[in-house]
This record gives sequence, structure tokens and C-alpha cells, in this order.
Amino acid sequence: MKRYVLDSYSLLAYAENEKGADDVEDILIKALDNKTELFLCIINWGEMYYIALREGGKEKAELYKNTFARYPITIVEANKELTIKAAGYKAFHKISYADAFAAALAKMKKAQLVTGDKEFKTLEKEIKIKWI
Repeated sequence: MKRYVLDSYSLLAYAENEKGADDVEDILIKALDNKTELFLCIINWGEMYYIALREGGKEKAELYKNTFARYPITIVEANKELTIKAAGYKAFHKISYADAFAAALAKMKKAQLVTGDKEFKTLEKEIKIKWI
């Protein structure tokens, strides 16, 4: 079974019907049909929430939170192992700290990271990326 890690970019692309939304929708549908596994680091979940909150207020942030709660996405807490891996990516690549957690989770879960965020270009040799 294919495994994917979502980042805030992919979540927001879907929620706001931006470029890549159709690709994310296909992955979400496959997850509903038990044809794929989805993971999301709590750090990236929080990033999606704060961006929605900042740009559209509490109502928008809650709408996005509730929308993604309907899908079989495993939310992964940031434990020491994940944090150490993320810190290593942040230390040696020009990516945000939140993005480092998405990359670390993809590596740990042997999953493809679903994103359109060009910051991840520097990690293409480290992790598998499904570009949207």
C-alpha cells in the first residue's frame, strides 16, 4: 500500500482549490477507499491551522480543521526521534522548521511527501516527493 505524508502546502492547496488540489483530492479519495495510508505531522497540522487563522479568522481555521478530520489521516506527534531527524534536515537544508518535520516524517514512514513547496527541492535525494 502506498504511503503519503501531507504538508501544510498540500492541505491548503486542497482546501483553497489551488494548483495541485486535484492531486490531493485523488490521494484523499484513495485513503477513504483504504488504498493508501496518509500521515500528517502535528507540526504541519498546526501550520495549516495558523495560516488559515491568520488569513481568514477562526471560522476558516475551524472549517479546515473539521474538513481534514473527516479523512483517515494519521496525525503523528513530534517525539524525540522525529524531532532529531527534523533538526538534522533544518541544520543542513534551507527549509523551514515545520517543513523539516514533514520531510522527517516522510523519511521515517518510507512515504512520499505530497507538496508543491519548492523548499523541498534540496531534499529530493533524501526523500521521495510527489510534486503537486
